[in-house]
Amino acid sequence: MRRLRHLTGRHRAPSTNRALGLLLAFNAGAINAGGFLVLHRYTSHMTGFTSQVADSLVMGDMTLLLGALGAILAFLAGAATAAIQINWGRHYRLAHVYALPLLLEAALMLPFGLMGALTLGWHTPFAVPLTVLLLSFIMGLQNALASKISGGKIRTTHMTGNFTDLGIELGKALYWNRRRTDATRVRPNLERVRIFGGLILAFVTGGLAGATGFKYLGFICVLPLAALLLWLSLPPYLDDLRHNQALRAWTFGWLHRLRLRRHHASAAAEPPQQQRPPS
Repeated sequence: MRRLRHLTGRHRAPSTNRALGLLLAFNAGAINAGGFLVLHRYTSHMTGFTSQVADSLVMGDMTLLLGALGAILAFLAGAATAAIQINWGRHYRLAHVYALPLLLEAALMLPFGLMGALTLGWHTPFAVPLTVLLLSFIMGLQNALASKISGGKIRTTHMTGNFTDLGIELGKALYWNRRRTDATRVRPNLERVRIFGGLILAFVTGGLAGATGFKYLGFICVLPLAALLLWLSLPPYLDDLRHNQALRAWTFGWLHRLRLRRHHASAAAEPPQQQRPPS
């Protein structure tokens, strides 16, 4: 349990970032590959959606344009939500500032695993089902979280940057160091090789698990992934809830406002009492 608190804690270490990054890459690979079997599109692929905007404008296909814009806006909203939660946690000095976005991601994945088939029929103004917007939001949320914890060094929802960085290190390893001294010798950074190679391997492994799960089990295969994120985020969140007044006020403030609203509504519904004339 103490290890879980370190994964979402404010004070980071390279090993902590790497462990959380591998778990999130596995999760992203599973959602991305499994979602493709259902939606026939990769919901974390913003490069493709951005190109789709240009293509649809040239072809005059408004349905294609709305679908791409919906996915892009949902991804942006997810990333912005993660940034707001993390900055809010830093402002109020939460010990586990990264638990909130992880908890939100788990909360969104649980109903998706239970009733994802229903959301395929829920139409939106963007000409795509709610499922596309939901998964794009989740990918944006997770990508921003991984970027914030590592200063942009770890990417979990798309592998282009990881393959680029891994290729750079492989190029260093293959470089011909003839006539170079030890001081000027080109050497690969083995730590970076392990990080980027591990992220790619975790993403592919998650993709295999997600594609297999969606093929044979359907949406319910998302539940173990949601449970994993819940296992990572709920204990640190409850720990902060016990020790941080601001988080308690934010978590339970809506209950107080709801009671006040009901009180005012019931008071307005009661007829005014008529005063009796003096005897």
